Parts: sequence; C-alpha cells; structure tokens
Amino acid sequence: MPAAARAWSDREAVALLVHILYFVFLAGAYRYGELSYAYPVMRGGGPMIVAASGVLVFGEVLRSTEWLGLLLVCGGILAFASGAHDRRATLFALANAVVIGAYTLIDAEGARASHAPVSYTLWFFVANGLIITFMGAFSRRGEVLPYFRKHWMRALIGGACSVGSYGIALWAMTRAPVALVAVLRETSVIFAAVLAAFVLKEKLTRRRLVATGAVLAGLVVLKL
Repeated sequence: MPAAARAWSDREAVALLVHILYFVFLAGAYRYGELSYAYPVMRGGGPMIVAASGVLVFGEVLRSTEWLGLLLVCGGILAFASGAHDRRATLFALANAVVIGAYTLIDAEGARASHAPVSYTLWFFVANGLIITFMGAFSRRGEVLPYFRKHWMRALIGGACSVGSYGIALWAMTRAPVALVAVLRETSVIFAAVLAAFVLKEKLTRRRLVATGAVLAGLVVLKL
C-alpha cells in the first residue's frame, strides 16, 4: 500500500475510534450528571485544548484579542458548570473534553487533506452509527429494535441535525483557524442551558446568566 494511502487509512481508523469514545463518554456523563452541568464541562475544555495544540498542528497563531475572546467564552462555558456534582459525571465530562479536542484537530486535518468536508463527515457518521447500533444491540439485547420502532422519527431528526451541524463546522475549519471555529461551536451551551431549564426543568441560576454574558462578551471580542 502506498505511504499516502496507508497514512490516510490510519487517520480514518484513529478518527473513528475517537468518535466512538466520544459517544461512550457522552452517555456516561449524562447518566450521572445534569445536562446543564455535563455539557458545559465537555464543551468548554475542548476549545482550550484545540487552541493550545493548533499552533503545533497547523501553525495557526491567534492574535491577543482572539485569545481574550477565547478565554472569555471558555470561562463562561465552565462557569455554567460550577458547583458540587457527582464525581463520575465530572470524570466522564473531563475525559470527553479531551476527546473533543482530539477529534476536532484530527477531523480538521482530515477535512483539509480530503478537500471534501461533507464527504469526510458522512463516512464516519455512517461508520459510527453501525458500530454504536451493534454495541447497543449487544449490551441491551432485545431493546434496540423496539426502541427504534417507537422513536424512529426522533432518531432521524437528531441524526440529521448532528450530521449537518458537524459538517458545517468542518467546512468552516477549512476556511478559518480551527481554534476559532471550535470555540464558536461551543457557544451551543447557551442553547443547552435554556433547553435544560424549560424542557428538563433544571435550574437556570444567576451564576449561569452571568456565564452567558461572559460567552456573549467573548463572541464580541472575537469579532473585533
């Protein structure tokens, strides 16, 4: 096998493994912690890892204002999750923050190398779906098919949103610094906090409102 093809196969294998770990850690974090806690911890740590590694991987050096905006956004995201919580939720969420940073760097490099971010996105989502379905069928025998029959529409809508949102993020990473795209993507914690409050009836405290302000301030600084 040519060296370039072998390197591409290795990259695909690593990307697939990292994405499988993401879903495993995601399930663990949500099993032991609230959405409004686990989600900000997971999404807030990833951009900092990407920003610190982006210089080495892509040679992308951020300006001082961009670093300030990034720190404000990440600080606001992590402020969402301050307070006492189940240690298992924290461990799963922190582990997933590392995974998110890793797959962001791997996928950004893959999307740029392939020059086809949409195709790159689709292949591993299909592979992820097959592997995760197999894992679910093995661990919860007899439950997966009845659940899918009952909730197939929700699954299709959720899957389409997941593929679309990540495809857009990868496309953006081919045209802008990876660290900036990563941090802008994680502002979704604001929407997660609102949904957690109104749908899951979790508390939207004053601290989390201040954290929202920090995230918005960081976005303004990034646009300067």
